[in-house]
Amino acid sequence: MFYRSLKSSSKLVNFEEAVKKGLAEDGGLFFPQKIKKLKKEFIENLEKFSNIDIAYEVIKQFIGNEINENDLKNILTKTIDYDFPLVDIEKNVKTLELFHGPTLAFKDVGARFMANCLGHFNKKSNKLNTVLVATSGDTGAAVANGFLDVKGTNVVILYPKNMVSEIQEKQLTTNKKNITAFRVNGTFDDCQQMVKKAFTDKELNNELNLTSANSINVARWLPQMFYYFFAIKHLKTFNKKIVFSVPSGNFGNICAGAIAMKLGLPVDQFVASTNSNDTIPRYLSSKNYKPKKTIPTISNAMDVSNPSNFIRIEEIYQDFNELKNNFSSYSFDDDKTINAVKSVYKNSNYILDPHGAVGYLGLKKFLANKTDFIGIFLETAHPIKFSNHIENKLNLKLKIPNSISKILTKEKIFTDVSTYSDLKKILIINQKKN
Repeated sequence: MFYRSLKSSSKLVNFEEAVKKGLAEDGGLFFPQKIKKLKKEFIENLEKFSNIDIAYEVIKQFIGNEINENDLKNILTKTIDYDFPLVDIEKNVKTLELFHGPTLAFKDVGARFMANCLGHFNKKSNKLNTVLVATSGDTGAAVANGFLDVKGTNVVILYPKNMVSEIQEKQLTTNKKNITAFRVNGTFDDCQQMVKKAFTDKELNNELNLTSANSINVARWLPQMFYYFFAIKHLKTFNKKIVFSVPSGNFGNICAGAIAMKLGLPVDQFVASTNSNDTIPRYLSSKNYKPKKTIPTISNAMDVSNPSNFIRIEEIYQDFNELKNNFSSYSFDDDKTINAVKSVYKNSNYILDPHGAVGYLGLKKFLANKTDFIGIFLETAHPIKFSNHIENKLNLKLKIPNSISKILTKEKIFTDVSTYSDLKKILIINQKKN
């Protein structure tokens, strides 16, 4: 498999190069040169296969000859060694729980897959790689966990000051070892802009072997396809149209879903459910792509005004009318989000996190007056991460998982930065110390 830049198609790279580079030399996102549909018999019989076998069939064409079958299956075994339950909420409404991994968020799959792939490639290299990642909350935690002690890898996490939950910040800043956290005086979009600038900074790249673990990296982005195949495996029905509602911030997860559809998965519609950061809902109604200043919300992992992965979605659908026919997007503010949390708990005895609540709202809006669809929304994080918003509203106390309780007393270690030049200076100094 070869990958091309979405800014130009002049230079192709293989999977290993795409993973290690993160972004193309021209600053563009990598995209598969071609996508081959999976066999219809395989998709119609998903319930007969293990999750590892499904993941292998789904991802192998995107790896090519870079990793052999045994090693790839070993990587997948280390990546998806936990459950992905599909839970009934209401008639024709189900949720796919993606928070049963080590950091209690859906980002665990992509982060672990990328970490294991990079670890595999590093076996034949003595180079030190620096993984640079911007996070609005859960990405950084998953990347820190996935890359902790990975050979030949240092991880640098940028997160926005006062815009992640206390538990998320603990997950970002208490790892030590090969994980370094920077608290940025700005928004996630500011963090992401620093990352992008770093990749096009020739002086910095002469000092560091940079790669990114955001969903801009193909090894972080593509494994998210697995979720949609696992959901259909659980569903075991093809007698209704299927719609997925995805809480969307940087749009990597829903973009992976669109790739799954291109592989032949029977998905009829996607709903990109956003919080008050409504760039894409406005774009689909006006054809005017105009990001505004990022608005902080209780669903902070989605506080993104200029989603990097949307360009990949446009590449998948090619035509604006095709996009609108198969892709809807709705925005919901914090009041509607909390009301959804309360309503679902009252009616279904199920506790949503704020991101899942946004996904639920988008699904309900799409399904209004439709009886020929069955809908699945993604629950992307454990509610405990947002206990300050959940517990008071529901008048209950959430049980703290062991993976969280053991970090709550740890000291947070981070460096404050305000500008890209500050970040660059520190990175070069630290590199010379190594």
